[in-house]
Amino acid sequence: MSLTVPNDLLDQARTGEVDDAAFIACVRDSLPYAWTTISGLAEQRDRSGAEFADNQVPPPDEAARGQLLRCLASDAMRGALERHFGIRLAFQNCHRVAVFHPAATEAYEDFVTPRAQILNQKPELVDC
Repeated sequence: MSLTVPNDLLDQARTGEVDDAAFIACVRDSLPYAWTTISGLAEQRDRSGAEFADNQVPPPDEAARGQLLRCLASDAMRGALERHFGIRLAFQNCHRVAVFHPAATEAYEDFVTPRAQILNQKPELVDC
């Protein structure tokens, strides 16, 4: 299961639209490793003023890796995080998350190319 959904949020979903802030809180509380990684990268990018910031450190264990994969594989979660932090997210392998300033189109497009994916491959990442 991707998220641990509080009853009040489940009730909200059953009766209509889900508030973005409540959904973000659910993601934050359910997937703390993914949240910490992405929020830390967003803060790093904001502080530096760079076009993007990325994480090249593999998760500490399979549970953390699973959180990152579940979070970034969900269009709903990914979109909510992008709106919340005012970023674009990109993902390679099992751990290389990047956050981009929305105007960093060229840097984003380069990161998501097959060439970039191939160049990011390492033998130790074959089974990550």
